[in-house]
Amino acid sequence: MSSSVLKIDNLHVSVEGTPILKGVNLEIRSGEVHALMGPNGSGKSTLAYALAGHPRYEITDGNIEIDGAGLLELDPCERARLGLFLAFQYPVTIPGVKVADFLRHAISNVRNPERREGEELVPMREFRKELRSRMQELDMDAEFARRYLNEGFSGGEKKRMEILQLAMLAPKFAVLDETDSGLDSDAVRVVSEGLAKLSGPGMGVLIITHHERLLEYNIPQFTHVMLAGRIVETGDAALAHELHSNGYAGVRERHPDAAAEETEALAGQS
Repeated sequence: MSSSVLKIDNLHVSVEGTPILKGVNLEIRSGEVHALMGPNGSGKSTLAYALAGHPRYEITDGNIEIDGAGLLELDPCERARLGLFLAFQYPVTIPGVKVADFLRHAISNVRNPERREGEELVPMREFRKELRSRMQELDMDAEFARRYLNEGFSGGEKKRMEILQLAMLAPKFAVLDETDSGLDSDAVRVVSEGLAKLSGPGMGVLIITHHERLLEYNIPQFTHVMLAGRIVETGDAALAHELHSNGYAGVRERHPDAAAEETEALAGQS
């Protein structure tokens, strides 16, 4: 399996005319686990949504590429077909659409870029076999696939649904936007173990988090710290542990210019 590269170069992003990201540089390769940490308002989720192609997030400068193919002119579906996956902080509910039906349409669209509305989906027998295998791998009850997408799901079930999507779509790069948000310790462990089972040489992972819990089962080779719309520091798993234990005071001391910019931005919001 050839190695893939997700490259973010000098990325600037604005939301409703307000600059949020101010020159983000990041490179992720197949098999790597990266953690992105930072205080509220630093731009972590903005980066995730900009990568996925959310129309509210305007890219004013810079570039995003997967294996040399530019993403900026592509819609979210086309980005998914190139191998990008985003697990949302707050997954949406779709009443009346069963989990299995949603997943069958999703993988059909991603695996067949030329597929048009009404054209053949992944054959049912093939799909059921694959879905059953993936759910067993993730220790999920088969009944889960018959429920409506996220309707009546607990927070942990919604996040497990995201992990199941990840398993079925098998992207080149997975971006998890605060997947541990709002979960109790047991739910975080289940989601963390699920992600760890799926991680491997064929997929690069970017875990956006405030906490260290999700990283216990998915130890990052690289930890990045974002402050005032920029990545100001990069280290290994030890840096994530430091941030979890001591917060961001040390980072602000080491990067006074970014800290001052952060303070100015917060003052402007009040």
